[in-house]
Amino acid sequence: MKKHRVLIITDHRNHSSENSLYALATAMLQSPHTASVDIASRHNELNKDFFAHKVHSPLWVTTITEQLVYSNENHPLDKVDKVGLIESYDLIWLRLPPPISLESLSHFSATFHNQCIINNPKGIYATGSKEFLTNFTSVCPPLKVCRSIDDIIEIKEKFPIVLKPFREYGGKGIVKIDNQQVWEGKRELSFDAFKSELRGAQVEFLAVKYLKNVHQGDKRIIVVNGQTLGASLRLPPKDSWICNVALGGSSHSTDITEAENNIIKTINPTLQKMGIVMYGVDTLVGDDGDRLLSEINTTSIGGLPQIARLNNKPLVEKTIDLIWQYYFSKK
Repeated sequence: MKKHRVLIITDHRNHSSENSLYALATAMLQSPHTASVDIASRHNELNKDFFAHKVHSPLWVTTITEQLVYSNENHPLDKVDKVGLIESYDLIWLRLPPPISLESLSHFSATFHNQCIINNPKGIYATGSKEFLTNFTSVCPPLKVCRSIDDIIEIKEKFPIVLKPFREYGGKGIVKIDNQQVWEGKRELSFDAFKSELRGAQVEFLAVKYLKNVHQGDKRIIVVNGQTLGASLRLPPKDSWICNVALGGSSHSTDITEAENNIIKTINPTLQKMGIVMYGVDTLVGDDGDRLLSEINTTSIGGLPQIARLNNKPLVEKTIDLIWQYYFSKK
C-alpha cells in the first residue's frame, strides 16, 4: 500500500496545551496511510517570505515524530528541519487560526494547485463571513445583513439583536442592542452614542435576534467528511451572555439533538461542494426551545480531543480516517 506525505500549515504563536493540532498531527502520523507529517508554522521567522506571498520563497518545516507534544518553554515547532519540497506532498491540511486573508488563501491555492487541500481555500474564505449564514435561514434565528445604520434600526425595532461583524471571530466585536441600550462587551452606551461612533465607518454586520435562552449555552458540534463526531456545551461566565471559552466560558459534555442533526443535514451538502471537509457548527437554544444555527467555523477547528475525552471515544483517530476517506474519494 502506497503511503502519503502530509503537510500541515499552522501558526503556533498563540497555541496552548489544549490546542488540537498536536493530537491530530500525531494521529495522522500513526495512520497506515501516512508516510510522514511535516508542519510549517507562520510564526517561524524563516517562513516570513512564504507567508508574505512571495513567489518561489522556501517553506521551512518540522518533521514530526510520535513524541510530538506541546511545550511552552521548548516548543517543538520553534526548530525547523528542512525546506519542504512543495511537489512532494500529497495532502495539505490548513490549520491556521482565523482570520485568514483572501491573499493568503489565494497563495495557498496557487502554491498547492496539484494537491488535495483541507479545507479548500476558496471554501474557507466564502464561509468565513457571517453573511454566509443567510444561505440557511430555515435553521437560523431571524437575521438581517446590515450595511447601514438604517438597516440596524429597521431590525432592532422588531426585537433585541446581536450584531456580529462579518469577519471577526472568537466573540470579538459582538454588540448587543435592546431598544435604546447598547452593550459592547462590558461597555454600555446609548444607541444614539453608538450611531455617532458608526458614522463614517464601514457598516458590515450580521444582525441576529437576541435569544432569551442564551444562558443555556452555545453548543459546538464537530463534523468531518459529513459525519457528526461529537459536541461540547459552552456555558457563559457569570454576568455575561457570551459563551466563548476564550472569553471566560466553560466547556461540558453534551448530546446532539434532533434539531441539530437537521442543521447538519441542511448545511452539509453546500459545504461539501465547497471542499469543506472538517468544520464546527455552533448552536443556541431558540425561543421555542429548539436549537438553531449561530455559527459555522471552517478554520483550525478545535475542541475535538477534549470532546473525545469527555465521551471516552477515539474521535481523533476517527477524524484522520475520515480525512483519508475524503482524500481517496477525490483520486
